[in-house]
Amino acid sequence: MKGPRSSKSLFRAISGRGSREKVHRETGLAGLEIEEVPQAPEERRALDLYPTGEPEAIRGLLARDGARIRALGRVWEPAAGYGHLSHEIEAFGLPCAVSDVADHGCPGVEVRSFYDYHRALAPAIITNPPYAEINARDGHGRWLRHTLEMPGWSYCALLLSWDWPAARANGLGALLDRHPFSYCYLMRWKLDFTGEGSPPQRNAWFIWDRDWTGSEPAFRFMDRTDGERLKMADLFA
Repeated sequence: MKGPRSSKSLFRAISGRGSREKVHRETGLAGLEIEEVPQAPEERRALDLYPTGEPEAIRGLLARDGARIRALGRVWEPAAGYGHLSHEIEAFGLPCAVSDVADHGCPGVEVRSFYDYHRALAPAIITNPPYAEINARDGHGRWLRHTLEMPGWSYCALLLSWDWPAARANGLGALLDRHPFSYCYLMRWKLDFTGEGSPPQRNAWFIWDRDWTGSEPAFRFMDRTDGERLKMADLFA
């Protein structure tokens, strides 16, 4: 009589482990080895174009930081894409310079790489940067490093994955240790960048303010209703 069938083969078939190369890493625990299964790299869109089509994200930022941004007088959106962010910024009553590495249809866009700019076009920068240029794995924090080295701005808001600052690889951790963000707004809803539903991550606005006087990064929540309140205020102004 045969014993009970092992579930290992079924698990491997479901998880795909049977067809992947196994990588072993020795730990410091008496030579104990941990089996790591490399994950297939995510297939990303050309030029990392993930437009911020949901207006509540930028409206929420303008509702919270609008007074600070207005005081600076002008905004630069250096990864303009289709113009979703710049449209809302201009509707808020602020002039917005727009640029991108390619023309995706944003009116008035200057087609130029972000890295070709050596001075900010405006004292406030607001953008959803290409993640492959700012993450630890692929971008090594390059986008942030270039931003921090660039003169001419006082306020910078970057829309990123909530877990982005936790990565330490390839110098990003050291960069954030030296130049931490001033504060962040964690969104208590999920943005759908692909339009396919079921967004997998949470996002936050990370803010660098060169006039910030706090000693540690501050944490704040942002709700979808923040942006809705801003729109209603515009309608009844």
